[in-house]
Amino acid sequence: MFQSLSDRLSGIFDKLTKRGALTESDVSEAMREVRRALLEADVALEVVRDFTEKVKQKAIGQEVIKSVTPGQMVVKIVHDELVRMLGSDSQPIDVAATPPVPILMVGLQGSGKTTTTAKIAYRLKNRDKKRVLMASLDTRRPAAQEQLRVLGEQIDVPTLPIIPGQTPLQIARRALDAARLGGYDVVLLDTAGRTTVDEALMLEVAEVKAATNPHEVLLVADSLTGQDAVNTAKAFDGRIGITGIVLTRIDGDGRGGAALSMRAVTGKPIKLLGTGEKWDALEDFHPERIANRILGMGDIVSLVEKAAQTIDAEKAQKIAQKMKKGEFDLEDLAEQIKQMQKIGGMSGVLAMLPGIGKLRNQIAEANLDDKILKRQHAIILSMTPQERRNPKIIDGKRKRRIAAGSGTKVEEVNRLLKMHRQMADMMKAMGKNKGLLARMFGGGGLPQPTPEMVEQLQRGELPKGLPGLPSGGLPRLPGLGGGLPGLGGGNPKLPGLPGLPGKKK
Repeated sequence: MFQSLSDRLSGIFDKLTKRGALTESDVSEAMREVRRALLEADVALEVVRDFTEKVKQKAIGQEVIKSVTPGQMVVKIVHDELVRMLGSDSQPIDVAATPPVPILMVGLQGSGKTTTTAKIAYRLKNRDKKRVLMASLDTRRPAAQEQLRVLGEQIDVPTLPIIPGQTPLQIARRALDAARLGGYDVVLLDTAGRTTVDEALMLEVAEVKAATNPHEVLLVADSLTGQDAVNTAKAFDGRIGITGIVLTRIDGDGRGGAALSMRAVTGKPIKLLGTGEKWDALEDFHPERIANRILGMGDIVSLVEKAAQTIDAEKAQKIAQKMKKGEFDLEDLAEQIKQMQKIGGMSGVLAMLPGIGKLRNQIAEANLDDKILKRQHAIILSMTPQERRNPKIIDGKRKRRIAAGSGTKVEEVNRLLKMHRQMADMMKAMGKNKGLLARMFGGGGLPQPTPEMVEQLQRGELPKGLPGLPSGGLPRLPGLGGGLPGLGGGNPKLPGLPGLPGKKK
């Protein structure tokens, strides 16, 4: 979503950070370029004016002029203002009230309101351990109530039984009564939408709100519609009064203006981001993390959180134990590939790493896409259990069978086996380094990095003197191509993950 804006801003700030001292004219020129970049990203004009004016005032102050690294200080000011514009702090959905807590879902038709309702129900049920009831108040769109019922079956969340002929108001009251009698914690009310904001829609939603007194009124807005989403939010807030916004299709190729303008224009917090089609593709909105992504600083915290939620701790512990012994078979590799796919695949992981934005073109040229992971997984699944546990028995005949079974070529099977050998050798070498392994698997984890180390990571550099690593930095590990971008000396080369094809010559 923010790729184009991130690229533009990175280019602007690279020029600033390369200069030793900054004059007022340097800052003014940079702010003109930032202003243009934000307007091209479809950020609201009044928001852009306010943003650039505040950044400029702070950037031409004594604090920057006298700073040792004035360019970096300007970047910090821009970062802080971005966070302020996005809302300063995270505000998740509030369900801390006397149950059943009514949550009213509003928005235009086609914004993803019904699907988002189901995703929120899935999230409350699995993450927050709440008993949730869903009810569709949409009596106009054909099969809208049936759609929510089907979604409820898929995520194992009960829905209010459908009674034909009832009005939205009657359904809402019945849903609250059913939730009280059934001992539910939360009741989600999915209202009808329209193609545009009209009087009939507003009257209906206002009646339902008055009758149910919802704890939260969440507006579902499509981020790809740009400023139209902002105008919709203003209209709903003016007539109904919303408590928060859920932005859908954040994973699309929109310019990101809606997300950046929404809080500043409406004054209402963005609470959730829809990041994909899966049930768990719903993230809390953290202004600081979004600002980090826009400025190319990555989002390591979100990556770690996502990994913690998706990775099977028991399986990870088993693999860690095998690594200690220097054992690493193809079944372990298959598990690693599955975990990578759960986190978001290579593209999802790379997008959250600091400094990767500057190397996006190189990554694209190297054809690093998630299809490679799928092919590698298919190759392993085409092997017998014996072959996975003991790859040495795989001869030419077996390779041809595996390639045919997975729809790949023998060369790809050879590449995978080579990658596995290199990884196994690496694990064996790590097994001999008792000190490093004790730190990694010994329960205490690796020591916390210093602020200076964090700053280096954000610049895409590997901190020197990181505890547990040799004095020369990260060793050249087998199968890692030219090393991960930004992790070591020399010009960064593409390639990244073991066994993946390098840059085409």
